[in-house]
Amino acid sequence: MPATPNNLLEALEPVVAENLDRHLAIAQEWHPHDYIPWSRGRDFALLGGEDYSPEQSQLSETAKAAMFTNLLTEDNLPSYHREIATQFGRDGAWGTWVGRWTAEENRHGIAMRDYLVVTRGVDPVELERARMDYMTSGYDSGEKSALETVAYVSFQELATRVSHRNTGKVTHDPIADRMLARISKDENLHMVFYRNIVAAALELAPDETMRAIADEVIRFEMPGATMAGFRRNSMIIAKAGIYDLRLHHDDVIMPVLRHWSVFDRTGFGPVGEQAREELSNFLGALDVQASRFVDRRTEGRERAAARSDTDATPDIAS
Repeated sequence: MPATPNNLLEALEPVVAENLDRHLAIAQEWHPHDYIPWSRGRDFALLGGEDYSPEQSQLSETAKAAMFTNLLTEDNLPSYHREIATQFGRDGAWGTWVGRWTAEENRHGIAMRDYLVVTRGVDPVELERARMDYMTSGYDSGEKSALETVAYVSFQELATRVSHRNTGKVTHDPIADRMLARISKDENLHMVFYRNIVAAALELAPDETMRAIADEVIRFEMPGATMAGFRRNSMIIAKAGIYDLRLHHDDVIMPVLRHWSVFDRTGFGPVGEQAREELSNFLGALDVQASRFVDRRTEGRERAAARSDTDATPDIAS
């Protein structure tokens, strides 16, 4: 008899244990301090040095916005830990995974903050004030079930991986690029763990899992969406191609859905079939929206390039 949502966590425990062992076997130890250019650091005014000023940063405005947003998102780890500990529990394989995941995620904020402060990449006072505000408000996933939560993080971990990896490229700093690539490897392994749990849930409770997948794709938003300035920074990030609708559709949503064979599976009841149909309709609309965004971005870049060429043309008097 298929597991019901009420006993699904218990039924998935062996799968969690298996994937926890797999994760621990392939995860590579790394240390945030190894990725920080400490020799570029110096004291701030309180210790007789010089406080931050914008010209000290070697990062572009785009790279600043991306790293600022990504770091603040990582900073809210206590909220995320509370959410998954509440959903998955603190006992058995689920509890061990919650602790391990939290410890690995904590490295990301440590490394990114150390890099930004040492290199004076962003204003550390502004960063600290934003951290205080965002962590005070915290993150609330709402009324998600455990099944919805594990479906959500399957996509969210991959989205974070894509965002970190592409942020590294726009920094034009080999050190930052290497650091964010290392962080991205963690995020990818986390995605694989959650993706495998959902795959098992599809076998145990196909209709309920399909409904959860559809709902989480349709209402997806990044955990940092509630932070101050997120909309402005997300537009900067999207215009730069760090993370946009095209990447969200092509590199995040569709690869995970293909792994689960969502559109090739049989055996769904009315609930699962309806959820799959809703998901298909949503993805079609998302694909159109993503293409329009890319077209508008391309047109905007072409207009900017034309203006730049015009401004660079010498004014030759006749």
